[in-house]
Amino acid sequence: MSLRNRPTQIILASALFIASLASLNAFTGDTSDEQKTSNIEHQAKPEQVVIKQPAAQAPNNDELLALSTTSVELEKDTTSSTTDESGELKELSPEDIHPNTNREIVLSLLKGHYSSPTIDDNLSKKMFDSYLKNLDPNRLYFTDSDVKEFSRNSLALDNALLTNNLKPAFNIFNSYQQKLVARMEWVLALLADENHKWAFNTQEELLIDRAEAPWENSEAALDELWLKRIKNSLLGLVLAGKELPEAKETLTKRYKNQLNRAKQTISEDVFELYMNAFTMTFDPHTNYLSPRDAENFDINMRLSLQGIGAVLQSDNEFTKVVRLIAAGPAEKAGELKPGDRIVGVGQGKKGEIVDVVGERLDDVVKKIRGERDTMVRLEIIPASSSDITQTKVIEIVRDKVKLEEQSAQKDVIELTRNGQTYKLGIINIPTFYMDFEAFRNRDPNYKSTSRDVKNLIAELEQEGIDGLVIDLRNNGGGSLFEARELTGLFIRQGPTVQVRDVDQNVQIHTNADPNVYYTGPLAVLVNRLSASASEIFAGAMQDYQRGIVLGGQTFGKGTVQSLQRLRHGEIKLTQAKFYRISGKSTQNKGVIPDIEFPSLYDKEIVGESSLENALPWDTIGAVHHARYGSFDSAIPTLESNHQARITEDPDFQYLNKQIERLKEQREKTYISLNMETRKSEREGLEKASLDLENERRKAKGKEAFETVEAMNEFNSEQDADKKPAQEDAVLVESGQILLDLIKLMDQQVSLN
Repeated sequence: MSLRNRPTQIILASALFIASLASLNAFTGDTSDEQKTSNIEHQAKPEQVVIKQPAAQAPNNDELLALSTTSVELEKDTTSSTTDESGELKELSPEDIHPNTNREIVLSLLKGHYSSPTIDDNLSKKMFDSYLKNLDPNRLYFTDSDVKEFSRNSLALDNALLTNNLKPAFNIFNSYQQKLVARMEWVLALLADENHKWAFNTQEELLIDRAEAPWENSEAALDELWLKRIKNSLLGLVLAGKELPEAKETLTKRYKNQLNRAKQTISEDVFELYMNAFTMTFDPHTNYLSPRDAENFDINMRLSLQGIGAVLQSDNEFTKVVRLIAAGPAEKAGELKPGDRIVGVGQGKKGEIVDVVGERLDDVVKKIRGERDTMVRLEIIPASSSDITQTKVIEIVRDKVKLEEQSAQKDVIELTRNGQTYKLGIINIPTFYMDFEAFRNRDPNYKSTSRDVKNLIAELEQEGIDGLVIDLRNNGGGSLFEARELTGLFIRQGPTVQVRDVDQNVQIHTNADPNVYYTGPLAVLVNRLSASASEIFAGAMQDYQRGIVLGGQTFGKGTVQSLQRLRHGEIKLTQAKFYRISGKSTQNKGVIPDIEFPSLYDKEIVGESSLENALPWDTIGAVHHARYGSFDSAIPTLESNHQARITEDPDFQYLNKQIERLKEQREKTYISLNMETRKSEREGLEKASLDLENERRKAKGKEAFETVEAMNEFNSEQDADKKPAQEDAVLVESGQILLDLIKLMDQQVSLN
């Protein structure tokens, strides 16, 4: 069955402007629209929409509570749980409100989604696959015969949606719930069996990622799989220093918690899961928020951050770090990284590390929350580790994210060529910010990215700089208005970005200021975590040929979302796309640098293109704009000089070897369940890491580390204090490229 409806029109120009200004009224930090706490939300009446600026990540609905780290008690949901009064598991069914909400969601998507969706058999199959993946991502509960039985209705979900029939969804979930509870009880019985001997001297292996593995053909096969999983978990705990009885006790607590949470599942949880299997077939940023999640969203919008300053999401049984808030406690501490998985949380320096594997995200967040200036200890699996049982404990002192600490900062690096010293200014912009409260109060000195950068440029020119590097690495976005204003500092008045809405109408955002506040040589430095407003600015500088873009391919988040209230919950819709003035979308591909640097970020894992159902890259008509020159003829020389330098540079040699090691680890598909093998592998990785670091230190004339422990302690201390610009190899190389460009430009002038 097929049904198509024409999208309704929304007015983007004023809404985007108001939304961008509204950002800091709620939260003085860069947040993603995917956390339901975008820093450009604008509250509207129920029938209106809220336009949101895209940002750097695409987490799932569970991320909602991760940003708000103040102690707030939410009203408890009184809906009945999965168990009856006797504690027996009971089947869940839709609430009376759910069919009507189903209808509202379907109509909202048909009328308002950017892609003008069609609900048909193709969508039904995608939705079915997504729903199964959400329920059983590692294929640990359903058998092949279960899936074949469910598949009989895989092409009927479109009809069910259009008739508000939720029974297929609840039937599949109830089957899953029974299998989940039965499996948890089986695991607990096995761990309690004193006669079962756990042998760690066999040659067994466990498949690390089962997302694409075949479904097991029987319950017996699943038993064997779970035996290996439990053995792997026990082995990891033993290798971490626990005795076997203590390791079994830890796992028992973990699975008891999972069993208790499973039995507390309510109908609303099922409905939200199913609706998001539907909405996310259109794109990964279109989501349904249940009333509880919508309430949490509103609370997050009213409160400031007071915690560790990290965006978290559920990742199967783990809690994963999506990204760090600019100038937040975690970023300043330097040890927590995007992709790290949190497996334990402890309070203070000596509090017990509580295992949180398998816990709900909101429960983990409650443990991480706390009073300002108190310490929380996190046990993490580093993103770079291929061994999920190899963990380390880090310390972070809770605090608020302060606007002044997110402000743009300047620095100067000095480079010498042929006996002559050149000064290159560096302006680091962690986020695109604006003090909306001060702006609303008509404070003539209100703080914003563009105002701060304008002042920093003036200060750097007083210092006699020969060129300027704008550092946007890890800048996940922020205010669209500020991206436009920042662009205006470097160009005369002209277009900055295009926005195409659901009716395919294109609005052009322009900079009206005829003044140019910096006319000298310019480079823009980006990486894979540069997104949204960062991509708009970098793309504009590239299109105008005003500055050369260096670093890594950016994130590629080029869509705009709206928040629309329903009678029961809310829906977030993708309703527009960003386009550069050249007509190229920033969606999916992001901005490709003129000169690319090696990067530890894997594009297959990090970035918009790695997300299922991400909207494609495309183009529209270009906008007439000036060009301030052309770098085309200079690029080959700049690239050749760049490659020659990094081939000899100890830091880039180290980086390239790190990339090779990570690639090797990511290609590893199985993990050994033999204790001696695991010990040997771990020791080998540690030795290779030590040898690589000492090779770099020797090349730089520094003393070698004698042990891995000494190296780790030193690196931890170094990360805690931001590296000076002069010691940042990527910044220095960016300066070298800009200096090469200056020399080439001087040669062209002399030839003319």
